[in-house]
Amino acid sequence: MIRTVSALLVAVVLLLLTGIAHGDHPVTIGDLVSVLIRSAGANPQIEMIVLDLRMPRVLFALLVGAALAVAGAIAQAVMRNPLAEPGILGINAGAALAAMILIVAFDTAPITLLPWAGFAGASAMVATIYILSWRNGTTSLRIILIGIGLSALAGAATTSLTVFGEIRDVQRAMIWLAGSVYHANWSGVQVLALWLVAPLLLAFMSARELDLIRFGDSAAQSLGQRVNLARALMILLCTLLSGAAVAAAGLISFVGLVAPHMARRLVGPSHAKLIPASALIGAALVMAADLVGRTIIAPAQLPAGLVTALIGAPFFAYLLWGRRHVAA
Repeated sequence: MIRTVSALLVAVVLLLLTGIAHGDHPVTIGDLVSVLIRSAGANPQIEMIVLDLRMPRVLFALLVGAALAVAGAIAQAVMRNPLAEPGILGINAGAALAAMILIVAFDTAPITLLPWAGFAGASAMVATIYILSWRNGTTSLRIILIGIGLSALAGAATTSLTVFGEIRDVQRAMIWLAGSVYHANWSGVQVLALWLVAPLLLAFMSARELDLIRFGDSAAQSLGQRVNLARALMILLCTLLSGAAVAAAGLISFVGLVAPHMARRLVGPSHAKLIPASALIGAALVMAADLVGRTIIAPAQLPAGLVTALIGAPFFAYLLWGRRHVAA
């Protein structure tokens, strides 16, 4: 466990330094060290590139990836489904619909409201799904089925706005929906970090509850867990993490699916180990996706969400293939 986490930490640090050094204007190791130690002889232009442009972008990607990965680990435990991710709770669909409504239907609204609209849409969708799935308690199957139905309904509404909205407004919305961290700044990093500290700590502290709930309602109840309360709190925690990440960076898909699976292969199913490993892998995935997106066809940039989709879609197909003989 310690060796694995240490290796993941080293990988994240290397990606962080690589992300800072590489771009349209490469930064040498010497210049990078001078800037990081705040040397008096540091080049002001290099200092601006490193500290004002690339450093907040890389840290923003780290936070978004960690939040999405931990939310995915929680969703898979609560749903008891290895193919689950935060989107199954309607988070992505709700955020996308709210963003599209704000941009297309209220085109005069300030763009600064977009993250708040995305988070509000995600939270409203999760609350609706949970309320509709309540029948003297909830079950994972009801939540999944209702989540799929309402997500499809929200997707249809989003598509309708896309078809009938003004082209200029629709293009603005599609840029956000693609998922990117190109707009990151120190203020955004600070706000996102402060928002995520408590939910990430609570997720780690809830490792035992997640271990219990993934065994099934009957087994968890026999071990003293209040299943409905635990499920509601875990869904709330998942919403706080994933909703904040989606509101901050748009729809960056598949991180919540891929990262927990990779972590499970490395450290096993115990959530005390799985949560930190998932966070580090998710951070590395989004940092790497952003690095590839902004360097592979420079000076043009690909959104990080597009790069993660190119990675995640084949991985999802691999998971489906591996479970082709599992009974429904």
